Amino acid sequence: MPAAGTPADRPRGPGLAVDVEAFPGGEPGRRFRCSVASEGRGEPLTATASTVRNFLLVEEPGPWGPALLTCHRLPERLRGRMAEWNRLLGIRPMLIRRPGRGAPGPRRVVVVNVVRGWARSAVVDDVDVVADLDLSGLLSGPMDAPTATGPVAWEPWDDPLLLVCTHGRHDACCAERGRPLAAALASRWPELVWECSHMGGDRFAANLLCLPDGNAYGRLDAETGPEVVAGHLAGRVSLEHHRGRTTVPWVAQAAEAEVRRRLDETRLGAVTSRVLTRDAAGADVAVGVDGAVHRVRVDVTHTPPAQLTCTAARPARAPAYAVRSLSEQDGSGASSEIQHGIAPEGLRNDPH
Repeated sequence: MPAAGTPADRPRGPGLAVDVEAFPGGEPGRRFRCSVASEGRGEPLTATASTVRNFLLVEEPGPWGPALLTCHRLPERLRGRMAEWNRLLGIRPMLIRRPGRGAPGPRRVVVVNVVRGWARSAVVDDVDVVADLDLSGLLSGPMDAPTATGPVAWEPWDDPLLLVCTHGRHDACCAERGRPLAAALASRWPELVWECSHMGGDRFAANLLCLPDGNAYGRLDAETGPEVVAGHLAGRVSLEHHRGRTTVPWVAQAAEAEVRRRLDETRLGAVTSRVLTRDAAGADVAVGVDGAVHRVRVDVTHTPPAQLTCTAARPARAPAYAVRSLSEQDGSGASSEIQHGIAPEGLRNDPH
């Protein structure tokens, strides 16, 4: 589907790179990069996808400020509405642009319901009109129902959306690692690829979010990214780079990842999950694959304190997920244990 913005091969403006001195305890004078530190700690990608079911994507060529809701390139009224939609409806607003920044002109606006797997789009001359939208139907409406009303003409968006985080004013790693990935992907799929604002998990850069299916990938580069995207568009998940599905909670992401790993299951839509019970120590999750149900026990702990972003003022602990047991349940309800005592690999989430 044609995009409102057009790629422009122009240099980046000043001030987009963030030069951060080493975190206390690091090597003095060296720039700290959270993605390098995360890799050095051996931090897994599993169960780190931000948990979001609905998105509002607004095209804005940039440059973007450090935080979307305080970015003065957006009208104040629209920023207020975005905060309200996020708080009341759970709709995640994000800024998008074509790699290289699009030229000024009409803007693309996309609403996405990940649970139902659809997107709708419109082109507006002034993003201020987005503040007049009624997005309440986005939460439950089927594809053929009005999902957003207001002064725009909506149409189905049938193509995948490949969003690469390049939000350098939020975190340097996103720009330094994200822009080469976005350029590499855009050279092959120019109509599908967008740069986007912060999506969570800066330390896993370069990050890719695929919509409307909601699968997130991390630690991609210009070489691995095209291979992962080609597989994803063909219906295959890269287990090495998969962070999880945004529609399920982090304990379920950890459970799904372990079942996929044990079964070497890479089919995109083959795995479903449901949290059965929760307690102070973790959760029991049912994971379905081809009619079989795998009951997975996931223990929740926390990682040692670490600097989780390039600009963090102090160390923080991230959630850690360890799969303790996995059993398969047959049609009669009986279970046979197929794995027990899986070594705690620190399946970690990203609280940012």
